[in-house]
Amino acid sequence: MTEGEEVICRPLRTQALWVCVGLGAVGAVVAAGRLVYSGEWADWWVGGGLSAALLGVASLHGITLRVSADAYGVHSGSRLRRRRSVPWHDVADLRVHIQYGRYGEQYLRVDMLLRDGRTRRLPLPVSGSGTDRPDFDATLDALRALHRRYGEPQSDHLAVISRHTAGRGVAGPLVLCVLLLAGAGLAAWLVPVVGATKEAWTSAVPCAAGTPSAERGECLTSLDAVIERTEAGRGKQAGRLYFAGDRPLDRLTVSQEGAEGFRAGDRVELTLWRGQVRVVAGEHHVWREHFTGADSVAVLAALLALGAGWPGARLLVHRRGRRLADDEVLPSVLPFLGVLVATALWLVPLCYLHPTGPPASAGPLAWAAAGTAGTSGLLVLAWRATRVRAPRPVASDEAEPREPTGEDVFLAARFLESTDYNPNRFGTHIVLGDGPPAVVPHPGPGRFAARPIPVRRLTVGRVRRPRGGDGDTVPRGWHVAELDDAGAPVRLAAAPGDLRRVLRALDAARASAPATRPVVHELPRNCP
Repeated sequence: MTEGEEVICRPLRTQALWVCVGLGAVGAVVAAGRLVYSGEWADWWVGGGLSAALLGVASLHGITLRVSADAYGVHSGSRLRRRRSVPWHDVADLRVHIQYGRYGEQYLRVDMLLRDGRTRRLPLPVSGSGTDRPDFDATLDALRALHRRYGEPQSDHLAVISRHTAGRGVAGPLVLCVLLLAGAGLAAWLVPVVGATKEAWTSAVPCAAGTPSAERGECLTSLDAVIERTEAGRGKQAGRLYFAGDRPLDRLTVSQEGAEGFRAGDRVELTLWRGQVRVVAGEHHVWREHFTGADSVAVLAALLALGAGWPGARLLVHRRGRRLADDEVLPSVLPFLGVLVATALWLVPLCYLHPTGPPASAGPLAWAAAGTAGTSGLLVLAWRATRVRAPRPVASDEAEPREPTGEDVFLAARFLESTDYNPNRFGTHIVLGDGPPAVVPHPGPGRFAARPIPVRRLTVGRVRRPRGGDGDTVPRGWHVAELDDAGAPVRLAAAPGDLRRVLRALDAARASAPATRPVVHELPRNCP
């Protein structure tokens, strides 16, 4: 809301927050009464009441939240937090930050870019639906007007920061990459340990009569027992076997199938190794403890390392685009994803068959060498595919040949604004050929539902890379041409080669279009 020289922002919807405040008050009363009655903090009622009270405090903070701007700067705070102010001369620019929800919803916030390079996000205004967007845009325009009047903005361009732009933070991918690499290193360290344990279990033999007690842990010891009852777990829970007289132990955790295979009163033989029961053998069923092999752990280590390559690729692409503007879209990391998939095709089977490393034989070594060479070549191709390509000037295409006449050619291109020749932004392609250039909502054939482009009204400006404000409908590899449509700005997006063809066709159609001359009515000679 704007009041004269001041902009005031308050939460739009507070009904649910007031309900949470009421629940928090009730929870605080319940927790206090229960604590006085029982005197114990470790109580479900006390814990639930305190949780509800914390929720109520957070909701009260949201209700009383207030952001205002005037001639002195931007002020934010609530009744539960002191007011913080930022003067206009410390604000370099105002930007829009887009966050995406689970189902594709867009949540728009306002960021302040400070002179020292830091970014401070304003709690208000917020847009989470289409109904909130008009109020959000009006408040943002009012804030930018105050900034232009009392501050010194870096530019008149409104930067939009989305998940694909260079200004998006890299803390999440960095943490994920470090965690996956740490998991891969831990799994790789456990490969020889797990392998040695399984090999020792496989080669273990029953203990001899004269084996010392200190050495009986490495051989097999057999004991007789009677099952008192069984308990099969539900869902993914494990089962349990209970023994009569709690001998040689009170209970044993087994798999669900193992618990269902035994009945109360069954006489079983227990096999102990390294102080634990490893086998339970009955008359009709045998349960054996599963020992994870080194091959499975090696595969897990390889998958974790390959998984770390995905956030690592995002960090690499972000690093390569460090000189781009914050709202420019970064190249896609899908080429690196292809490299990771191709690497998994040869690395995972190699780790499964040779978990401790390829042997000295020629076959596995050639396998590893060929796979490494293939991955290196694909990395080079991915590196080239993800480089930042600067748009070529439109004037450099004047010497290229014109579009050949003949059948129509449909190029994937779209105008990003809704115009009379692109109503409701319905066009997905532009058709070129014998007829005039036109916008169509299909890739052909035929000019069904075609809308001719008024080439005489359009003036080509600069060609640039896509930005966050262009929307998610523009692929990352496309370029955007800024046009002037009789004084109104219009954006045309297409692949770099297709965009040059469209611009050449528009220039050719503009040059060949007949000039409109004013109609002059001659009067008769005898007319006074």
